[in-house]
Amino acid sequence: MKISTGAVAAAANEKLDVGQFICKGRSFGGARFFEFHDQQWFPQSLPDAVTDALQFILSLGGIYRPIVPILNEAVEASGALRIVDLCSGGGGPWLWLYRLLRVSNGRDIEVCLTDKYPNIEAFENARRETRSQITFYPGLVDAASLPRDLSGFRTVFTSFLHFTPDEAMAILQNAADDGQGIGVFEAAKHDSLIILLTALMPIAGFLTAPFARPFRISRIFWTHFIPVIPFVLFFDGVVSCLRAYSQKELSLLATQVKAPNYVWQVGEQYGGLAPITFLLGYPESAKAMVRTAVNSHEPTPVK
Repeated sequence: MKISTGAVAAAANEKLDVGQFICKGRSFGGARFFEFHDQQWFPQSLPDAVTDALQFILSLGGIYRPIVPILNEAVEASGALRIVDLCSGGGGPWLWLYRLLRVSNGRDIEVCLTDKYPNIEAFENARRETRSQITFYPGLVDAASLPRDLSGFRTVFTSFLHFTPDEAMAILQNAADDGQGIGVFEAAKHDSLIILLTALMPIAGFLTAPFARPFRISRIFWTHFIPVIPFVLFFDGVVSCLRAYSQKELSLLATQVKAPNYVWQVGEQYGGLAPITFLLGYPESAKAMVRTAVNSHEPTPVK
């Protein structure tokens, strides 16, 4: 393994017992924190409405704009011709982010949305609005066990904190085993200022509900008439900040991945409303590999 940042290098000297590895805020008094939209008993229409609202708000704020240069560099270094977004929810930041990637590196790059519980309506909307520059995989995709033919640089936005350490390690290990690059990006952070900003999310959710796409009558009802969505945005947002992995914790996870000649980078990228914590990894030999066309082993993304 090649260590490319001080944070990962320092973590390489520490041992990680996954069974006892508990992030700050991940549990309290022996009880594990939870988020409403992750619960199976939560009505299905509500999680989709919550993720639609959250991603619309993040897009308006351009929260992930600062990571464009480092994501471009990592994708280029990995040799990938496609980005495979994991845990895409309502489409993540890709409706606007993909345009910046195309402009800055001068070439088209396909973005394929995936999820374990795919929001097909939101994915179809993303495909239409981008004229199929964004596609999606119609089946269920486990972030820790992707189909072999679903190749490309993997990204995880705003979702990595939902996984336990052993699940998170499995996601990283699967990317390394498949010889694919991966980028993890989180705006949430265990920080008082970030938590304060998160507390403003219900107001933003209330104001933007009519404009988020796809348009849902249920979103209007559960926002303006019975404010379930603003409450969930507040509660889940604060819990996300408490559960978010720190740079050190991401570094510890990266050092446990068994992958020779794999490059890891951990840090924070500034430039927006809040710093973005990131973890990037890709095979060191990727630059020297002959790039093959994406469609040489094409899965079944929907065009």
